Amino acid sequence: MSITDATAPAMLDLKGDFPGLAGDWAYLDTAATAQKPQAVIDAIARCYGPDYATVHRGVYERSATMTLRFEEARARVARFIGAADPNEVVFVRGATEGINLVANSWGQRLKPGDRILISALEHHSNIVPWQMLCERAGAMLDVAPITGDGRIDEAALIAMIRPETRLVSIAHVSNVLGGTADVRRIADAAHAAGALLLVDGCQAAPRLALDMAALGCDFYVFSGHKLYGPTGIGVLWARADLLDSMPPWQGGGAMIETVTFERTSYAPPPGRFEAGTPHIEGVIGLAAAIDYVEAIGLERIHAHEAALVRQARSALQGINSLTLHGPDDSAGILSFSMQGVHPHDIGTILDEAGVAIRAGHHCAQPLMHILGVPATARASFGLYSSPRDVQRLVEGLARVSRIFGVK
Repeated sequence: MSITDATAPAMLDLKGDFPGLAGDWAYLDTAATAQKPQAVIDAIARCYGPDYATVHRGVYERSATMTLRFEEARARVARFIGAADPNEVVFVRGATEGINLVANSWGQRLKPGDRILISALEHHSNIVPWQMLCERAGAMLDVAPITGDGRIDEAALIAMIRPETRLVSIAHVSNVLGGTADVRRIADAAHAAGALLLVDGCQAAPRLALDMAALGCDFYVFSGHKLYGPTGIGVLWARADLLDSMPPWQGGGAMIETVTFERTSYAPPPGRFEAGTPHIEGVIGLAAAIDYVEAIGLERIHAHEAALVRQARSALQGINSLTLHGPDDSAGILSFSMQGVHPHDIGTILDEAGVAIRAGHHCAQPLMHILGVPATARASFGLYSSPRDVQRLVEGLARVSRIFGVK
């Protein structure tokens, strides 16, 4: 079977930049974590090797140089997301920690009767912290439905925003179904009701150009490892006035101004929220990943991945036992299930053919319940993915259907 798309733009050919893709391996699990280009690996190696020193503490030259690079990386992130001020960028371990930071710091102002609104397709990281906060504060958690094709039902969500709603928290791009939310529309509706908007941008940051002012949100989080950068580093962006009003949620070094046994005063943001020695090499690696991605162009990356999704959906429609979940124009993600075949079996058989996908609930168990399945198989594309990868996925699924006797 030939996988072609005459309307597709010229495809990217970048596998050679990624040591983790050496050999004939179809890696289709980028939504879980992206492979790392050599440029990022080199930046981390230099940071750990000849350039290594701590930041914000030493008066010696190498420490001062590393501190400068660390803060230059913060400014690099700010430019990448269209932030007005680098001090609006807080480095965290990942999007999960960023959401928990907001829940534990900003969330201290919640009181009984207040409400938080999320959607039914959220990742557990955008569900559980709000459940915990609501339990502590006596607040209520509301859940907006999804549409038949697997997007946030934005009209229903907006109708659910009440005078008691203090925060709306949604995924920019679904990690299971790939649908993209109209963040600006939701932000305007939230603000009209006096609520704030937090956006989980984990799946958006690697493929969509971001501009915090244009999006109109109040908090935005994403993880470096999905953006071709290191694990253990992520970003919380928040409006400066919000950060100024939020208390720290962890205590220790670096986040202080003065300490006595009687009282402590805290550093201004972002330092107030970055207790302890930071993930220096993670920050440097993230900046290198952003350099790499922007040199290619987010629009090119998104077009490339969208073309691969179209090719895959078109080719897989011929397998009658296969259900394709999510919208036709999903952003780099294709979830599916096969009648009578558990997703883990699909993943195992594909792995035997050198095709790596994700099989499971994708940290979205409530969404699985709505879809009426225990789990799905998910193929997710990156800037290094190719039509050959799609071809191997299709051939592998045809083999699965033969093994299990389904058509």
